[in-house]
Amino acid sequence: MARILLIDDDDRLREAMWEVLTGEGHELAEASDGIAALNVHRRHPADLIICDMFMPKQDGIETLQMFRQQFPAVRIIAVSGGGYSGALDVLTMARHMGASAVLTKPFRLGQLLAVVEQQLSEANTGLSARSEDAASGK
Repeated sequence: MARILLIDDDDRLREAMWEVLTGEGHELAEASDGIAALNVHRRHPADLIICDMFMPKQDGIETLQMFRQQFPAVRIIAVSGGGYSGALDVLTMARHMGASAVLTKPFRLGQLLAVVEQQLSEANTGLSARSEDAASGK
């Protein structure tokens, strides 16, 4: 199975994701902000990162930029319940900045599993195409 890094400041959501993903046999690491996540990833690189877009200390967009600069090959699923910040759709911005997939909160844990398995499958087969937004059903 894969090593997955969860980055989200919502402890309850992280715990729920942790339970479902470890239940599928994945090895998990976690961080509550982008700065801590980069340190975790440097010590123990992940195969896949799930990153919230709104967090303290360093938001998801900044975190995504730093991962793309330092670890361009890692696959990243951007998640957000904010959707819009003014006229700016953060998930669209995350996709343009290199997120491999996006997922809109609230999501069902089954949706999360489907996107995770899709990303891991694409990583294993070497596909470079971006996946569609799982929440939109595309």
